[in-house]
Amino acid sequence: MGRRKAKKKPPPKRKNIEKLDVNFNCPFCNHERSCEVKLDRQRNTGTISCGVCMEDYQTTINYLSEAIDVYSDWIDACEQANQ
Repeated sequence: MGRRKAKKKPPPKRKNIEKLDVNFNCPFCNHERSCEVKLDRQRNTGTISCGVCMEDYQTTINYLSEAIDVYSDWIDACEQANQ
């Protein structure tokens, strides 16, 4: 009597890694995807600027910061200025 062949499990499928957005909606002119974020890791600054209304904002970042962090800091600063 021979042994049965062992069935090998297929390797697990890799999850597709989606890149985070770099373009966001402008809180001033309400244009969609008009604000672009640029991260300068050497100077530890993040800059976001709107291509339509030319509003811009600059904040300090760390090595863990991403584009969404700069955008959320800008939104928080706008809300704080309105109070």
